[in-house]
Amino acid sequence: MPELPEVEVVRAGLERHVVGATIEAVEVLHPRPVRRDHRGSTGFAAALVGQRIVAVRRRGKYFWLALASGDALLGHLGMSGQMLLHEPGAPDERHLRVRFALVTADPSTGSGRRGGRIEMRFVDQRMFGGLVVSAGGAELPTEIVHIARDPIDPAFDDDEFVRRARRRTSAVKRLLLDQGLVSGVGNIYADEALWRARLHGERPGDRLTGPVLRGLLGHVRDVMGEALAQGGTSFDALYVNVNGESGYFDRSLDAYGQEGEPCRRCGTPIRRVAFMNRSSFFCPRCQRPPRAR
Repeated sequence: MPELPEVEVVRAGLERHVVGATIEAVEVLHPRPVRRDHRGSTGFAAALVGQRIVAVRRRGKYFWLALASGDALLGHLGMSGQMLLHEPGAPDERHLRVRFALVTADPSTGSGRRGGRIEMRFVDQRMFGGLVVSAGGAELPTEIVHIARDPIDPAFDDDEFVRRARRRTSAVKRLLLDQGLVSGVGNIYADEALWRARLHGERPGDRLTGPVLRGLLGHVRDVMGEALAQGGTSFDALYVNVNGESGYFDRSLDAYGQEGEPCRRCGTPIRRVAFMNRSSFFCPRCQRPPRAR
């Protein structure tokens, strides 16, 4: 599933190309991606036609196009969602679900006068992602007010994170994946940050000190910053940026997906264990498991 760096790459790409554009037409080719919109496919499209995009924002793994009306087009990529930009008439993708015809602002005038045309396409093979029109959601959609800020948000409160984490008996990896505590961190970057911090993912939050938790946050920020610089992590063709290009941070992974490979610090083979219907990867020497209480 795309995590914060991948969604931020998509957000930034949309920001460069669609801010100032007006949505001229919307075509819903499959109803499932808009299933959470109470208006249905027809109402979803009608609520967007004629709207002007004024910003592209993100919280955690959600992104949204803020509209001049004060509403927002809120999106989540799920496991395989893509938001792609094309010239009109480009061949349709096999799993194209929603097409948006945009009329861009004319950059030569600095005004909203109409310029060229571009298509924004929501493509989703597995259809776990989705789109919804959020009434009054331009600043922050009500649908995601429960989602915490992410570690690269300037307003993220490190002290509050530490206080809340130290009151929990949950394993520290579960805390990193708790979107109500800290958003945007998924399985990949949790494993990478824990490896850098030399922490086993099963260490309970209430047995970690404040400096250790602050250090872990620093590693989360570092690994996400490096992933952003490399366009995110792509293990297959499902995650791409708005131009259809894959990221290459997977070449820099130290723990995630490295089962049996030597740890880059000590040479011990990386181990994989089952974790919440997924997998955790760690070095059994550098990241020693906690002792029983």
